[in-house]
This record gives sequence, C-alpha cells and structure tokens, in this order.
Amino acid sequence: MDSSSALEILRQTFTLALEIALPLLLISLIVGLILAIFTAATQINEQTLTFVPKLLAILTVLALLGSTILAKLQDFTRMIFSIIANGG
Repeated sequence: MDSSSALEILRQTFTLALEIALPLLLISLIVGLILAIFTAATQINEQTLTFVPKLLAILTVLALLGSTILAKLQDFTRMIFSIIANGG
C-alpha cells in the first residue's frame, strides 16, 4: 500500500464519519437553538428542558436513519477488509 491509497482511505474514513455525525449534530443544533430562544423568551432556567428534547430528537433521527448508517458502515468495513485481503 502506497501513501496515496492510504490517504484515500483516510479521506473516505473522515467523509464517512462526517456523513454519520452530521444529521445528529444538525438536529441537536436546531433543537438547541429553538430551545434557547424559548428559554430566553420565557426566562425558564431548567436543565432538563434542554436535555430531554435534544435526546428525544437524536433518538428519533437514529431510529429513522439507523439502517442507512449501518449500511454505510457495513459497506466501508467490507471495503477495508477487501483491501486487507488483497494485500493493499
């Protein structure tokens, strides 16, 4: 395995990590922003008010996109194993 193929695998790894994490981070950001506006408007300072809705939103996204995320991880793992099996 030369350095260019190793860099390509590293690029694919970071791309996959971004594809997996981005929906979860975006939904957490959006829910957090909505809740921050709500708490600023009502002046309610309760920690569970921000934690529980974010948790529920992330669990919902995981339930909806879990099979897609798993399929992407399986494809990537198969690709890595085939590279290892072929000797680079």
